[in-house]
Amino acid sequence: MSEIILTPPLTDSDVEKLKSGDRVLVTGNIYTGRDAAHKRLVDLLDEGKALPFDIRGQIIYFVGPTPAPPGRAVGAAGPTTSYRMDAYSPRLIAEGLKGMIGKGSRSAEVIAAMKKYKCIYFAAIGGAGALIAQCIKSAEIVAYEDLGPEAIRLMRVEKLPLFVVNDIFGNDLYQAGLKQYARL
Repeated sequence: MSEIILTPPLTDSDVEKLKSGDRVLVTGNIYTGRDAAHKRLVDLLDEGKALPFDIRGQIIYFVGPTPAPPGRAVGAAGPTTSYRMDAYSPRLIAEGLKGMIGKGSRSAEVIAAMKKYKCIYFAAIGGAGALIAQCIKSAEIVAYEDLGPEAIRLMRVEKLPLFVVNDIFGNDLYQAGLKQYARL
């Protein structure tokens, strides 16, 4: 299993090199957003309006961090179950989103959009929110402050550890794992 360092914004070339099962460390700026924020983003697109940030090449982390303790950018920042964003993700992927971070499987529609538009789905380790928070060096709200922890934030991360679950070739780490253990 290889380990790859990524710095957003990502290009087609960046995601073409990634394979399901790769270990990745992300350093740079990423955005956060959960289902309420995703709905608002898609509503803006449906109305022909601009998004509050340039989504092209970006990674969105499905997270609603807890309040920051003294000296920290955020509190615990564990991943949200990704299927909650499945109704909105294909539209954002078509607009240029290149990466999503969450936990759990994605729908066939999301996987098809990832293949068509070259987007990657990464998994963060569920239950490790306090450890993940140590990789987050700053966080500022860029949209939808009224959503509280679910507001869209711009986060600067250093060596955020992730696994590629779905690559642009249709491979799925979860399905591969099930097949592997079924043979045992």
